[in-house]
Amino acid sequence: MSLTIPTLLTLSRIAAIPLIVLVYYLPANWLQAGSIHWANTIAAWLFVLVAVTDWLDGYLARKWRQTSAFGAFLDPVADKLLVCTCLLLLLHLHRIDIFVTLIIIGRELTISALREWMAHIGASKSVAVHMVGKLKTTAQMVAIPFLLFDGRLLGLPTLPTGQALLWLAAGLTIWSMIYYLQQAFLEIRSRLPQ
Repeated sequence: MSLTIPTLLTLSRIAAIPLIVLVYYLPANWLQAGSIHWANTIAAWLFVLVAVTDWLDGYLARKWRQTSAFGAFLDPVADKLLVCTCLLLLLHLHRIDIFVTLIIIGRELTISALREWMAHIGASKSVAVHMVGKLKTTAQMVAIPFLLFDGRLLGLPTLPTGQALLWLAAGLTIWSMIYYLQQAFLEIRSRLPQ
């Protein structure tokens, strides 16, 4: 396994996850007056930077023909670690509801296990990424920095906007989970002896 630039970008995404959390645990005098404002701002910008690497590593891997099995494994792991960590952090900060957190994290665990099982039986294409899953990811990736920032952006209060987007993501999460489970069920049923 060679460490290509796309793989290094994915690894940097994983390495940045603790930094987003750590910002909220730094001594107040390290972040100037109004430390929660600075923690929110730093965490939101870190998340945006890290989310951009998610797009960039895939783009560069395809452009430079540096796709690999390791990269294909690592990329979704980095995404899930980032999203789940931020959701738990936001839950701890009382900015999101436990139900939306459980829906999204529960779906991630379920679909990850389903994909692993389908790959094991040689049917991974039946649960390949679908447009609904991409829309869900987009809604999450926009909602989370809004929720981390928890202020006003261009006169818009980011907290209720982020909460609405996260509930939209939860709805898309349920929709995509049903879709993937149906696809897997059809594949499994087609393999049963008639």
